[in-house]
Amino acid sequence: MDSILVNAFWSEVLGTATLLLLGGGVVATVLLPKSKGFNGGWLLINWGWGLAVFAGVFVAFKSGAHLNPAVTLGLFSADLPFATLTGPGGKAEIVIEPTVSNMFMYFGAQMIGAFIGAVLVFIAFKKHFDEDLDPSAKLGVFATGPAIRSYGWNFITEVIATFVLVFFVVVSGSTPSGLGPLAVALVVVGIGASLGGPTGYAINPARDLGPRIAHAILPIRGKGSSDWSYAWVPIAGPLVGAVLAGLLGRVYG
Repeated sequence: MDSILVNAFWSEVLGTATLLLLGGGVVATVLLPKSKGFNGGWLLINWGWGLAVFAGVFVAFKSGAHLNPAVTLGLFSADLPFATLTGPGGKAEIVIEPTVSNMFMYFGAQMIGAFIGAVLVFIAFKKHFDEDLDPSAKLGVFATGPAIRSYGWNFITEVIATFVLVFFVVVSGSTPSGLGPLAVALVVVGIGASLGGPTGYAINPARDLGPRIAHAILPIRGKGSSDWSYAWVPIAGPLVGAVLAGLLGRVYG
């Protein structure tokens, strides 16, 4: 792996870890007892995740700041570069091509970063996790879950919500860093406020799976089940939505 791809790998790790630290952190702030933001509400979570994306995109500038396997797959499906970077001295452009091997490199980095970010949330809120609380609320800090469990409809919700995000990325500038962090952050806030109610809007397989694995492994007091029966929904739904968005973006563009 050449130095450009090495930099892209670590960029995605650090950016996705930042995303999950701040995004998971705002959920912990709202859900965990004795937190100063306890019961802060859904809109606080929406804005917290939007600002988490804002920060993560800046951190991950060396990779095009995907932070999300759905974004990577959407760009691959649209046959768009994963990143277009300025070379040394600002004289040349370096393009990370949308190849299968590069796609899986991004996937791996995003999963590692998401896991790290979730572990850091646990460490930051350790004493709050020690408090008595419904196990589902503790799981909710790490992973998404449906308001009404109906796997087929939950899957469709995730497809639609992720389609909105990825199609916006594809048609508006190819990569989140090209669009500008604020634009992507506001789209994520809008998705959460408008479409997030039924499933908690994973819209990102790494965002759900990496922290769910962390929940299963970490010594969280009274944590209960990691709800693996639902785990396929926030993986499959976003990936399907991403492919649809990428293919439509290829035609639309």
